Amino acid sequence: MSDVKKIVLLGAGYGGVLTAKKLAKKFKKRDDVTITLIDKNPYHTMLTELHEVAANRVPEDAVRISLEKIFAGRKVNIVLDYIQEIDFEGKKLVGDVNTYDYDYLVLGSGSKPAFFGCKGAQENAFTLWSFEDALRIKQHIMDNFTKAVSERDAKKRQKLLTFVTIGCGFTGVEMAGELGEWVKRLCQDFDIDRSEVKLYIMDLLPKLLPMLDDKLIKKTENRLNKLGVEILLNSNITEVKKDGVIINNERFIESETVIWAAGIEGSDIASKLDIEKIGRNRVQTDENLRAKGKENVFVVGDNIFFIPEGEERPVPQMVENAEHSSALVAKNIVATINGGELLKYKPKFHGMMVSIGGQYAVAQVGSAQKPMKFTGWIAMFIKHFINVIYFLQVAGFHKVWNYVIHEFFSVPDRRSFLGGYFAKRSPNFWLFPLRLFVGYKWLEEGIAKLPRVLENPSDIFLIPAKVAATSGASWADTATAASQVAEAATSGGAEAATSAWGAALPVPEWIQGIVDWSMNLIFYSSDGSFTFMATFFQTAMVFAEIVFGILLIAGLFTAISSLATVAMGIMIWSSGMAPFEMLWYIFGAIALVGGSGSTFGLDYYVLPWLKKKWKKVKWAKKWYLYT
Repeated sequence: MSDVKKIVLLGAGYGGVLTAKKLAKKFKKRDDVTITLIDKNPYHTMLTELHEVAANRVPEDAVRISLEKIFAGRKVNIVLDYIQEIDFEGKKLVGDVNTYDYDYLVLGSGSKPAFFGCKGAQENAFTLWSFEDALRIKQHIMDNFTKAVSERDAKKRQKLLTFVTIGCGFTGVEMAGELGEWVKRLCQDFDIDRSEVKLYIMDLLPKLLPMLDDKLIKKTENRLNKLGVEILLNSNITEVKKDGVIINNERFIESETVIWAAGIEGSDIASKLDIEKIGRNRVQTDENLRAKGKENVFVVGDNIFFIPEGEERPVPQMVENAEHSSALVAKNIVATINGGELLKYKPKFHGMMVSIGGQYAVAQVGSAQKPMKFTGWIAMFIKHFINVIYFLQVAGFHKVWNYVIHEFFSVPDRRSFLGGYFAKRSPNFWLFPLRLFVGYKWLEEGIAKLPRVLENPSDIFLIPAKVAATSGASWADTATAASQVAEAATSGGAEAATSAWGAALPVPEWIQGIVDWSMNLIFYSSDGSFTFMATFFQTAMVFAEIVFGILLIAGLFTAISSLATVAMGIMIWSSGMAPFEMLWYIFGAIALVGGSGSTFGLDYYVLPWLKKKWKKVKWAKKWYLYT
């Protein structure tokens, strides 16, 4: 019998991925433990962001991450298969491709849409519970607008332009909000009057988002109404037909687009398991998150049915539960293998955030007894912040970078809580002359100072001589220091310290105080003479001006070089030696940070090559340090 312990995780959802990563970290030096993650897809899907793809706010790759990238450099075997059966007695998973033995099993197969016996819903409605679902909805909506443009029959045209979302929970509200924003662009692109488009969201419940405070519910309703979404509550969906929905057995809304977001239940494999289930095929677990009666079967995420001590309801099916449960399950498997006490599941949930389009959200965070309520910009910021925290756990810098680009810098039609201020990219072709000019000016400054540095490195002219404290300083001391400042400011070849643009830029006293303290610490000896660090700093500053000037002219590492010259400009300003011209040095460099090196610059050739090489570095892959 093999001494190797086999841990198998079923499902690459939120819970499965996080559990696998935590186990891989715990057992990274153990050859007697193997970790296998099985899923039908080669990627992890951010289910909570699917509405953004379905309504064309972000590109398709924004909501999925390759499992190979997530587990690069980690001891996790990724297997693509569809599991049909689990033999708990034989400790086997039976899939379409193969059979897999396990010593410890983690059930994280997730959920699927629940239709509650509604006639025609499964056959005729679109669901929003997979990457493929989001693509289908997006393409279908675009096709409907394409058809509507040339449709002359008013009734058929209206049916094409009517969109129904069923379900007033998180998914339904977020989908309806995204549609409300997107149809504005679609109407412009297809030359259709916005009044022709009908958007509905409906539910059997008496109010939407019932888990939130009434004030937040009212804010949500107002936002949906502003986006042109009609809310139909207390609406029993009697039947979903190919051409519309029947409400309360009496009202018929004609539509070719019905999106079902009315609830979820356990996945197909969960419904087949010979194991104790409750609710809508959720697995009954003990306080250690083990399936009831199965000591070697753990459960994470949506599959859990567990009521924590002191609570009346089971843990919610949300991402935060997946995060909490994955941490506990990983620790308990480690304790089971190594020998130790199992931990009890005592989750503390921090709230709920719901976006209504890309510009607005509502959030209820904190304890259930004293929740804090936020709306608008702040709520949207909280939602993005929580997403970033999660993505850091999943795929580190790589995913966070992509998320920020998709959500803030590449969004269409100002569909971001930051509006369009960060979403417009100026063509870097027009920055090419500025790049040459800024680079030339820094190079000119450095070359002008170089002979003096080479002749006598100890001749300090870029740093003023130490001045005694104000209370004891004579006029002569102050005048001497001032003349040295003037000399430093003009040593690049300028004719006057104040220049044609005016006197040196003022520096706030508190900044001057910090600069004086640091210079006393680093550049001056106790007797007032200069230290070796002063010589080193001056020489480095002159060579930096030359080097970064050349790099900017060549268009090589433009972003880094621009940031470096901004830093140099700020240092010169904070020392009190910056003439007014320094402002355009600084702001010109800021304009270049976005990069103009891809236009007639070496970055066009060098950066793609470096990225290709960098992504092959083992530790860079492991820690996702690439874009």
